[in-house]
Amino acid sequence: MPSYKAPVADTLFLLYDVLGFDRHSNLPGFADAGRDTVETILEEGAKLCEKSFQPLNRSGDLQGCVRLANGDVTTPNGFKEAFKAFAEGGWIGLAAGPEYGGQGLPHTVAAAINEYASAANMALAMYAGLTQGAIAALVLHGSDEQKKLYLPKMIEGSWTGTMNLTEPHCGTDLGLIKTKAVPQGDGSYKITGQKIFISAGEHDMTENIVHLVLARIEGAPEGTKGISLFVAPKVLPGADGSLGERNAVSCGALEHKMGIHGNSTCVMNYDGATAWLVGEENRGLAAMFTMMNEARLGVGVQGLAQSDVAYQNAAAYAKDRLQGRSLTGAKEAAKPADPIIVHPDVRRTLLSIKAFNEAARALVLWTAIRGDVAHVSEDPKERQAGEDHMGLMTPIIKGVITDVGFDNAVKAQQMFGGHGYIAEWGMEQFVRDARIAMIYEGANGVQAMDLVGRKLPRDGGRAIMAFFKEVDGFLKDNAETQGLEPFLKPLKKAREELQQATMWFMANAMGKPDNAGAGATDYMHLFGLVALGYMWARIAKTALEKQAEGDETMATKLVAGRFFMERMIPETATRLAAITAGAEAVMALPADAF
Repeated sequence: MPSYKAPVADTLFLLYDVLGFDRHSNLPGFADAGRDTVETILEEGAKLCEKSFQPLNRSGDLQGCVRLANGDVTTPNGFKEAFKAFAEGGWIGLAAGPEYGGQGLPHTVAAAINEYASAANMALAMYAGLTQGAIAALVLHGSDEQKKLYLPKMIEGSWTGTMNLTEPHCGTDLGLIKTKAVPQGDGSYKITGQKIFISAGEHDMTENIVHLVLARIEGAPEGTKGISLFVAPKVLPGADGSLGERNAVSCGALEHKMGIHGNSTCVMNYDGATAWLVGEENRGLAAMFTMMNEARLGVGVQGLAQSDVAYQNAAAYAKDRLQGRSLTGAKEAAKPADPIIVHPDVRRTLLSIKAFNEAARALVLWTAIRGDVAHVSEDPKERQAGEDHMGLMTPIIKGVITDVGFDNAVKAQQMFGGHGYIAEWGMEQFVRDARIAMIYEGANGVQAMDLVGRKLPRDGGRAIMAFFKEVDGFLKDNAETQGLEPFLKPLKKAREELQQATMWFMANAMGKPDNAGAGATDYMHLFGLVALGYMWARIAKTALEKQAEGDETMATKLVAGRFFMERMIPETATRLAAITAGAEAVMALPADAF
């Protein structure tokens, strides 16, 4: 059976030794997040995920959710109790404001816990993750009355949240939505329409579900300019939070999915459901994007989480499974065969996953820190820099980490041979669960288009130029650092290739937009490799310092980092060629060639 151990020590190493989390202790939230406190939080969160979430992962996948005749949905056995334990421990509101019952810690800490929860049980963790996204949207865009009514209940976990965007005829192109909202003259609206693929849309784990719904008010402009955001609870609450009658919103069906069977993905029917406007009329996308961006970063974490839990199980299996003999002679002569960890291809595969996971975790935490600074700093320049970084890295984290995370789950499955294809070993579930992360919250091809079409040119390229400046500064400041050359040389080359690709997009974006579009995904992955390489260079610098102080555990990190820089960073040259030459070849083909 699969197992999971949360990487608490690695998280702490990255936060405090590599990324300087404690340097922001003068900022709100950070002051209460000293190393001892964060270590305790991570250890306790890890225990909950390992002991309550992980044992339900396979059983939840097998049992799935069930829609009853009356439209209610039951979740797998044990889910309700595990979610209750998570909620009662304060984990949903870890980064939420104390004024509504949250703990007010930096979101970075919550991001680490969310990785552990998603690795232990992705389907179960989604109920809390979606609630956190809905909380973020209401904090920024809800009225004072809405915040007072909904946030305390959602933060304590007695109510959960959802986001309702997609409809049967439209996914990415939200300008096509048909769900309508009719004003009632008393400040409320009646919502009518159907939404699909709504994760956690109906379940039995909490007494109420707060749906955030995109709809078009009667008479509003067509397209995205006429979309508004509404809050439509499953059960209508009184002003004091007490529950009244059931709203006219129901689960019409459960989607039959490839994975995440323990999460109730619903078709939601709104039949004149009572709802209230969140934010301004016709500005719903701006409000919903708060939740979508939160969700995209969360989905990137899911990609990392599935990659890590799959790796852990593959590495454990490789140390135990006896098959064949080492090419250099028997390593376990007393046994009928050697463990497969002795075989070169097994080691190469496992190290490629490990090297990615460590850099990806660093990239997630680095970005989370920058996001926290953007939210709480009083320095306008720091806030702007943090917002630029978040905007630039969101498609990278969502697109690249989920793409590679899925590939890594497949690689880890391969280590089991035929057993990996058999359900009882659990590896095929990791593959199935990881697959959705490449699709929802904006398919990865859309993330690539968002990166090259919006994020690169925004504000005259300010964000990408800041990234180049930071990498260049690191290269310059550490040019003479002993032992760091194997990291600096490939990083410098990859950075130059990224700049060449960026210049190519600037030249093609206006005159040859199809070429730019065809090269977008390769550019996103090129950028991701450079960002991950920069993370490894920073990790290596710290590892060398700690190794010089006698920390022998750093040797493994340095080997993994060099493997990444020597084996994976060279892919940037391939990506550059695919962008500058391959994109034009793709677009030159006639339609009937496909």
